[in-house]
Amino acid sequence: MDAPSVTYLFDTPDFGTVTRAAEGILWVRLPLPFALNHINLYLLESETGWTVIDTGLGDPGTAEAWERVFAAHLGGKPVERVFVTHFHPDHMGQAGWMTERWGLPLTTSRTEWLIARMLASDDGDGSRHRASKLFYANSGVPEDVSSILTKRVDGYRRGVTPVPNAFERVKDGDVLTVGGVAWEVTVGRGHAPEHVGLYSAERNIFLSGDSILPRISPNISVWPAEPEADPLLDFMETLDEFTRRMPADVTVLPAHDAPFTGFHNRLADLAEHHRQRLTVLEEAMADRPLTAWDTVSVLFRPGMDPHQMSFALGEAIAHARRLVAEDRAVLEKPAVGPWLYHRG
Repeated sequence: MDAPSVTYLFDTPDFGTVTRAAEGILWVRLPLPFALNHINLYLLESETGWTVIDTGLGDPGTAEAWERVFAAHLGGKPVERVFVTHFHPDHMGQAGWMTERWGLPLTTSRTEWLIARMLASDDGDGSRHRASKLFYANSGVPEDVSSILTKRVDGYRRGVTPVPNAFERVKDGDVLTVGGVAWEVTVGRGHAPEHVGLYSAERNIFLSGDSILPRISPNISVWPAEPEADPLLDFMETLDEFTRRMPADVTVLPAHDAPFTGFHNRLADLAEHHRQRLTVLEEAMADRPLTAWDTVSVLFRPGMDPHQMSFALGEAIAHARRLVAEDRAVLEKPAVGPWLYHRG
């Protein structure tokens, strides 16, 4: 998804590079083994130490990269807070290691911590696998693909170090003070249930995590754990809330791509992008009833790997569910066979 309405503030640095994103803010760019091949992590400086914003994937290479950053860029001051925006493993992955490394609690929202703890736990009774198999069967996913996607249930545990048993909760509107600067906690929903970012009115900077990205839309998906969720509504409401809450000229430090300006333009682009996808899917339903699996080929290109496919299916379902909620489509749940979406 192109974003001509934003202005990037930096050229893309090499992996492992530490860049001064703003006064007192360091930007660390590390690789990821996915199609979206990198993540941006940030450090906020105070007089006595540093606040880490997101931790990266829970693999040895990321921990080693952090140790190099700690040795070369902290100026002898310790990490004082580990703040994680949401539960996804490229953000939560090193939280256990890092909080143990520095003797700190994890700081995040309650919902994100709870989901991380649940997904990192052992599915000893197979209940998550069964829920996933039912979800994919209802979605019309072919058995061979369903088998691959169901195995991904255990993938979360492999992507994170042990999620801390306790945490420090932040919620929308809370204020964290770092180096004398007040940072307001901002909750964005849709990509994750209670994704937390940080906004400084004084600095006019928004640490957006994955809630707002400059080039692609954050993935907005329905997942097996909540098969009848409506995350696209949550996301569209978040776009409206952010438009009211933060100024058009705020500098955005996102978790992927590069820092940018043009915030309100980007919010409008994202809203229009999803409105267009809803229309495309609604028109496709006019020809014949569609399973959720059918909707993937309407909205996405072929040739995806399993990681991409799981996100594509979840996002396609999110759009189909929004059409149902808007009375633009009807969901039929037959006694036998996959669920079907008809044009309303």
